[in-house]
Amino acid sequence: MSDAVLLDARNIVKHYGSVEALRGASFQARAGEVTALIGDNGAGKSTLVKCLSGAEQPTSGEILVDGKEVRLDAPTTARRLGIETVYQDLAVAPELDPAANLFLGREIHRRGILGKLGMLDKAEMRRQAVEEFRRLGVTLQSTDVPIGSLSGGQRQSVAVARSVVWASKVVFMDEPTAALGVVQRERVLDVIRRVRDQGIAVVLISHNMPEVLSVSDRIEVLRLGSRVARFQAADTKLEDLVAAMTGALTHEEPA
Repeated sequence: MSDAVLLDARNIVKHYGSVEALRGASFQARAGEVTALIGDNGAGKSTLVKCLSGAEQPTSGEILVDGKEVRLDAPTTARRLGIETVYQDLAVAPELDPAANLFLGREIHRRGILGKLGMLDKAEMRRQAVEEFRRLGVTLQSTDVPIGSLSGGQRQSVAVARSVVWASKVVFMDEPTAALGVVQRERVLDVIRRVRDQGIAVVLISHNMPEVLSVSDRIEVLRLGSRVARFQAADTKLEDLVAAMTGALTHEEPA
């Protein structure tokens, strides 16, 4: 684990009209760690992730990347700063093969006049995709078939890989194992561990508490729009997390 704080959110407030979704929420993501962000429905997890990935702008508060205050006014701004997001609804193009999905929106064009005419270098994209899948431990039934024909775990692994390949600092993973079987879930969790080991900060949003304890290094708990607890996963029990989520316990590990 590292002491390098890549993403630091301080006192984030978010209003939707008269509704206060975030009430001074704070959050940190560190290099080479999996940090779980948990809380009951309505705790503000999704809103905080939207603010930290550029999909929404906070009403007030500070967001620092590598110690410098930034304004994440759009998802493209977050991506330029090395922040990517994996959504739970398997945001892939099912009719395209895994390589085309990996480079979706970042396609490699052929050199010369053919590239200027819009011709893609499919062979190079496939070569790089195979190498990235190997590096991340992503095992696919085939790299030549539409991704829609692969299993749910394989599709989600490609979605995770796509974000990781382009992320240099932080990857948000919103319920990445939702609706997956036991074997498929373990494969995705293994990819998450490999990403962490490459020095990227992984933020896991999940309702699966055993999964959170098994894969996370740190856990931050939101309740009613504020952070109410921080834990080191290795020293934490399921009962502690439930107590923090319900308001029966507040706990802060040293930063």
